[in-house]
Amino acid sequence: MGQALDRMKYGFLALMAALLAIGIAVSAPQPAFAQATVGADVPDEAAPREVPAGETDAVDAAGAYEPMAPTDGKGMPTAFEEDALKSMHFQDQYTQDGAYALGMHDYILLPVITIISLFVLALLLFVIVRFRRGANPDPSQTTHNTLIEVIWTIVPVVILVIIAVPSITLLARQYETPPEEAVTIKAVGYQWYWGYEYPDHDVEVISNMLSDSDAIANGEPAKLAVDNRMVVPVGVPLRIQTTAADVIHSFAVPSLWFKQDAVPGRLNERMLIIEEPGVYYGQCSELCGARHGFMPIAVEALPMAQFEAWVASQGGTMPGAEPAEAEATDEAGADEGAAEDEAEEAAAA
Repeated sequence: MGQALDRMKYGFLALMAALLAIGIAVSAPQPAFAQATVGADVPDEAAPREVPAGETDAVDAAGAYEPMAPTDGKGMPTAFEEDALKSMHFQDQYTQDGAYALGMHDYILLPVITIISLFVLALLLFVIVRFRRGANPDPSQTTHNTLIEVIWTIVPVVILVIIAVPSITLLARQYETPPEEAVTIKAVGYQWYWGYEYPDHDVEVISNMLSDSDAIANGEPAKLAVDNRMVVPVGVPLRIQTTAADVIHSFAVPSLWFKQDAVPGRLNERMLIIEEPGVYYGQCSELCGARHGFMPIAVEALPMAQFEAWVASQGGTMPGAEPAEAEATDEAGADEGAAEDEAEEAAAA
């Protein structure tokens, strides 16, 4: 009887502890970005933000922001059915680094690889035919050939030097430091969606994947379209910073030749300049959990005037806008003060 009472007592204490833990979890403050439901088929589309009355004039002045429609074959993968050869190649590039890297692949690496492979294949076939047992019953006992050893040492060195020069150049270009005036965008990886912060513009957006039906209805590729894109200006330096809130993610957009890991507790940074307006699609490229394949990236590059309209539609401000308004207010106050002084002098006279 005593043991039964003890078990009931311990069970009651365990139940109270569980209820206390649940209460603490419910009352704990939620993170800045809402976590996507793990078991859902697709994340829910974010509700449209209401634009306050004070922002309406700014949006009208710059022109209302309208999401850009994607261009078929630009910034997105090509289906095998559409173009079999292009589907097996790199996407067209829209950055200088991407064009340089693609040219290096097409005009240096691919020819060198092809020539070496064909040469080794031809050499192998020659050895099989020339030195088979039937044609060469008494094999040579030669163990060294100075000329051949010199050739097969020098030729690979020359090839590696040819490859090394553009490779080191590309590596240096990818580590170029963004200038001070670069537009800063901080991409934060979550399980399993992206958050984009614009510290210079006081804007934050959450980006979740659209359902296949919604993506196709918008004329976008399924599994790559999102409800809120990462909107950036075109033709200007961008400071892309990446980090993560939970596990390692990777921010990658193939058509922009951009791939940068997002590591918790670490801030990686790289410069990006997009040469043409458009919508460019990518995905998380680091295995980050069960829904790794469902956190796409959509970068919308706009002319500066349209980017300013997007910032205004999000309730943000362009750098220098507030100081300019404050300066105008100060000047207006100074003019009013001067007018009052003149009126007092006139009255005294």
